[in-house]
Amino acid sequence: MLDPRRLAVLREFAAQGTIARAAQALSFTSSAVSQQLAQLQREAGVELFRKVGRRLELTDAGRTLVARADELLGRVEEIGAELAAQAGEVRGTVRVGAFQTAASALVLPAIEQLADVHPDVRVELLETEAEISLPLLVRGGLDVAIAEEYGHAPRPRVPELHRDYLEPDEMVLALPRGHAAAAGDAAVALASLHETVWVAARADTAFGDMFVRLCRSVGGFEPEIRHRVSEMQMLLDLVASGRVAAVVPALGRPEREPRVAVHRMAEGRFTRALYVSTRASDRRRPSTAAVVDAVRREATRALTRSTP
Repeated sequence: MLDPRRLAVLREFAAQGTIARAAQALSFTSSAVSQQLAQLQREAGVELFRKVGRRLELTDAGRTLVARADELLGRVEEIGAELAAQAGEVRGTVRVGAFQTAASALVLPAIEQLADVHPDVRVELLETEAEISLPLLVRGGLDVAIAEEYGHAPRPRVPELHRDYLEPDEMVLALPRGHAAAAGDAAVALASLHETVWVAARADTAFGDMFVRLCRSVGGFEPEIRHRVSEMQMLLDLVASGRVAAVVPALGRPEREPRVAVHRMAEGRFTRALYVSTRASDRRRPSTAAVVDAVRREATRALTRSTP
């Protein structure tokens, strides 16, 4: 009989490539991972691994078992979720991954809300970009992930994951108060800012890529990016310094920073899609569903607020 817990270790080993990295991802020791894999091989009755130099690699049988592990673990999890739903108790730990703005604006208020309604639900938050949280969600390292995507670059659909879309999040301009275009409340043409210096998110993120594409396709210019920052307050601090501008999400509530002028873009309303992702096999678990519902309520409240 194959132990599902050891199948999860095998899956992590395959994803990470080495025992050491798998141990780090699972918060195990390397010795514990080695022992789990060795025991799994005995249970399988076939060689799953082979030594190549100092590295341990999967055999064809090992790769076959990895390919089936998601299906097997998903079914076990689905049964567990069904039983939990029938028990009618909303309890347990739910691990949530969210990028910085969503973590602050959606997850933290949701945690407060859940503490009153479902005190037996414990939420653990990992602040990280969707490029990291979504693969973790697939492998069981998280239970809920909040992600964003853009019209020009939708995220690939993963069969194991379910999406609940939230209200769209509008992109707005954040300008120093002393900027020539910052006076008044009128929308500002992105194209008029072609000589402006910018702060943007890292180039390897969907948000950073969106900004460059927006400047090229809508503004008609190649932006001069001086700073790469993902944390919202630091980004606004840089804008407030009077030397750079930024395109920021309305979800981040940039209008609360008095040193920054926030304007819509005159070329049109540009939004990004936000969604909450869960494993299809786990989404009906009462604790998981409660967290998703709480995040959706916070998103409706936050994202239907009027944008400056």
